[in-house]
Order: sequence, then structure tokens, then C-alpha cells
Amino acid sequence: MKVILLQDVAKIGKKFDVKNVSDGYALNFLIPQKKAQMATAKAIQEIEADKQKHLELTKAENEKLMEVIEKIKDSKIEITANANEEGKLFASVGEKEISEAFSDQSGQSVKPEIIELEKPIKEIGEHEVGIKIEDKIVKLMIEVKAEK
Repeated sequence: MKVILLQDVAKIGKKFDVKNVSDGYALNFLIPQKKAQMATAKAIQEIEADKQKHLELTKAENEKLMEVIEKIKDSKIEITANANEEGKLFASVGEKEISEAFSDQSGQSVKPEIIELEKPIKEIGEHEVGIKIEDKIVKLMIEVKAEK
């Protein structure tokens, strides 16, 4: 069965892709969970228009994000978290927390999906994270401090 993906699906494809999947997978998983819709001629035309709008918006967002990153790349994004005396965090800092801190400190929202971490941050100090913009990864420094 041909379906149009409405979001990225692991091992299948990216949002707006038209893919051939088994009937059972489409009818029992993808369509009920709103991850895909059946690929009719009308749906394909609509999705192509949506894809163009999405690409234009994404390009504008990425340009704005690059401007903000250029302004703040020499400074650090600060995050405070609960930690013990040895500097180990009680809860790790992940993409979501970094996204929120970036938005708060720069005024520009960034989706957690585009933040790249090798592993969750579990101790205070300076750490390097990547922000994926189009095909390149921009490195930023974040500083995790213990809450007082």
C-alpha cells in the first residue's frame, strides 16, 4: 500500500515521503497513529504544496537561527540543575533542557530534534553540543551549573 508519511518514521522515511509499505503496517500502525495517510492522487498534490510551504518556512527559520547562533557562539548557554557535592547531576540534561535554555537565553526557539548530543549530560561543567542546521552541524558550548 502506498502511503504519505506525515512525520519521520524510523527505517521507513522522512516526512512528506511517499512510500510503499505492507497493508497491515499501514492500516494497523501508521494510519491510526497519524504517522501516515493513504496516498491518493489528491493527497499527493496537497502534500506537495505542504512540502513547498514547509521547505520555505524551514529555510527562513534556519537563516534566523544561524543569525542568532553567530551572535551567541562565543558565549555559553547556561543551565542550572540539581547536583551532589561531587558534581554529578541527579537528573541528566538532554536535548529538551538544552532547547529550553537556548530559547530562554537567545529568544530564538530551537527544536530538541535538531540538537545533537553524544550522550546525556550527567555532570556539571562545560560541554559541547551540536545544532544541526540543514546539512551542517554548528557547535555550541553549554555550561551546566549546580543549583544553589
